[in-house]
Amino acid sequence: MQTVVFALPGNENLAGKLASRINAEMGEVTIRQFPDKETYIRIYSDVKGKRVILVCTLNNPDKKLLPLYFLSQTAKALGADCTCLVAPYLAYMRQDKQFKPGEGITSTYFARFISNFADTLFTLDPHLHRLHSISEIYTVPCMVLHAAGLISAWIRDNIERPVLIGPDSESEQWVEAVAKNAGAPFIVLEKVRRGDREVEVTVPQVEKYQEHSPVLVDDIISTARTMIETIGHLKRAGMKPPICIGVHGIFAGNAFEELKAAGAGAIVTTNTICHPTNEIEIADLIASAL
Repeated sequence: MQTVVFALPGNENLAGKLASRINAEMGEVTIRQFPDKETYIRIYSDVKGKRVILVCTLNNPDKKLLPLYFLSQTAKALGADCTCLVAPYLAYMRQDKQFKPGEGITSTYFARFISNFADTLFTLDPHLHRLHSISEIYTVPCMVLHAAGLISAWIRDNIERPVLIGPDSESEQWVEAVAKNAGAPFIVLEKVRRGDREVEVTVPQVEKYQEHSPVLVDDIISTARTMIETIGHLKRAGMKPPICIGVHGIFAGNAFEELKAAGAGAIVTTNTICHPTNEIEIADLIASAL
């Protein structure tokens, strides 16, 4: 089946790489707003009987959803065989239960909305909290890809004597997997409660790793508070400025500037979300899955 790849605004670079790697046509489309801010869609490419891939990473999702929905519906109205959504970053995974009376379980509503217009979904490392699988809320086939191997390869190629640092016990499994593939040791910060309001954080085996380059790895860098706090502990332990690596670099507000000011030696992300820190390429990973 022939394939046409469409880029939602801001996704042109990744969409072009994917189209090239899977030998697909790059679709021509106009997406703009009328003066009253309603969305206008016009597809110029022939999509009849073809697989249509929509590339749209979903940070800042609210303003992207209607153009994405309209583009998918327009392609189907023009005879597309199916529409596949490639959303490297998948939003609305946080609110997966009702924490307070009256709250909306928006992860479920969002999944229902996406499943209504996309026939398949490809994404990277969705931030699953209380869900075991993304298929618990999405009703279309989903391919979940993982960036751990790409991060491990980047560490091997770019950092001498790395030691990976997990900020807490919850991060241990993730950090251990990246460290193993990178051929590097890892440690996890230890928290000891001294009282109701006093928690002491220590860096285990710190003397052993004084000459190593510490590497902090997380799936999402949003407010960056966890990394900033961890950097403070590493400073007090006398370790070198750490390299901070994230799969999804959201950098809410001034998070990027605050992370740099806290003492990060370098900040690196994959290109699931376009940002100057993008150094780890995801196109080959997605293309292989497609």
